[in-house]
Amino acid sequence: MIERQIVEFEGLARRIRVADALWSIGFVLVPLVAASCLHWITPEVSAVIFFFVSAGLYARYVLIRRDLSNKAAELGQSHDEGLSRATAEALIERLPDPLLLLDTEGRIMFSNAAAGGLLVGLAPRRHIAAVLRAPGVLEAVELVLKGNPPQSVEYSHLVPVERHIQAYVAPIPLKSDETHAEGYGAIMVLHELTAQKRLEQMRVDFVANASHELRTPLTSLSGFIETLRGHARDDAAARERFLETMHDQASRMRRLIEDLLSLSRIELNEHVRPEGRVSLTSVLRDVADSLAPLAATRRVKLETVVEPGTIDVVGARDELIQVVQNLVDNAIKYGANGGRIVITAGNAGDSEARKSSFVSVRDFGEGIAREHIPRLTERFYRVDVQRSRQTGGTGLGLAIVKHIINRHRGTLSIESASGEGSTFTVILPQVEEGLPEKGIESTSIAPRLAQSA
Repeated sequence: MIERQIVEFEGLARRIRVADALWSIGFVLVPLVAASCLHWITPEVSAVIFFFVSAGLYARYVLIRRDLSNKAAELGQSHDEGLSRATAEALIERLPDPLLLLDTEGRIMFSNAAAGGLLVGLAPRRHIAAVLRAPGVLEAVELVLKGNPPQSVEYSHLVPVERHIQAYVAPIPLKSDETHAEGYGAIMVLHELTAQKRLEQMRVDFVANASHELRTPLTSLSGFIETLRGHARDDAAARERFLETMHDQASRMRRLIEDLLSLSRIELNEHVRPEGRVSLTSVLRDVADSLAPLAATRRVKLETVVEPGTIDVVGARDELIQVVQNLVDNAIKYGANGGRIVITAGNAGDSEARKSSFVSVRDFGEGIAREHIPRLTERFYRVDVQRSRQTGGTGLGLAIVKHIINRHRGTLSIESASGEGSTFTVILPQVEEGLPEKGIESTSIAPRLAQSA
């Protein structure tokens, strides 16, 4: 549009220059022609001809010049308005916060790219109530459309992950599309508060969890220190035994703090979905290599199966390694009496709506009683507290797994029965494009985990 207006400006300029040239030529030629004809036309007739021709040329010049000047001014004004509107739309489109413009009936007139990433089903002419299910915000919109002052409302939604949003709604004068009556539309700006809310909750949770879980090892350390300062001061055997126990308690506190910090970092970014491409083949290989020494000390055989054609998933590689590592580590600690652990990766389904891949970790130990399964991903929940502390567990491993999977928009399922072992299965969205890579087949077990039992 702007290019077309520029071309019209150039055409107008050429036409004005031509009009100037015609006036100049006419002004010079008319007297010359009149003078050349004086030998057969009387001076009175020449004067009359000269007067009327000059007056006509001048009037034509004035009218054309005025008409072209008016049109040039109109096009210049529309050019400025078009440029300003294009600039404004470009600025709004690039705003980091979602922005929507509503008409006098509450229908969406305009929305930027950030709004499309937050609201599902966003489309022009749809009513705001069809895309935003927050009663407080809808009530604020109704008030603003009636001409009330700007409103600010906080709301939350829990699916697919918990998010906290602040909505600012302000009135703008508009004409109704149907009745053309004067009224008020609304401009809505949505600001993400999730990170701030998570930081506040993280501080509260960290203090509560740390004070609770660190109390026991700190009490033990204080008791051993007092003993070593007292009657065990000169007892070399007791001193070595106490120092070993103190070292274990200090290591436990270090692991606990590391897991708490890791969990806090994951929860802080849980609402931000990762966008990288991760090969499950490399994830399983790295986990098996890193945990092979621990499995050997527990006399457990690790078996990996990557089904042929397993497709890469969307995610953060380090976090997915942490997920599988935590699951395998738990299987080694609590399912070691089964003698082997099977880690399997493959394609979870062929649904066009959502293609996904899976990773499952199965042990053949004593299993988990059914009543414990719903609470396994809670912080510090342990089926056997004494055994967990003996094996070095912090009670946060599965909580970390749950929050990482939530960030990846995946799911975790747990199947277990006493005396039959346990299976933890993680399902993750596949990449949208790309050819499937060939998997690594295991010679020790069949491709499907169900057939390996």
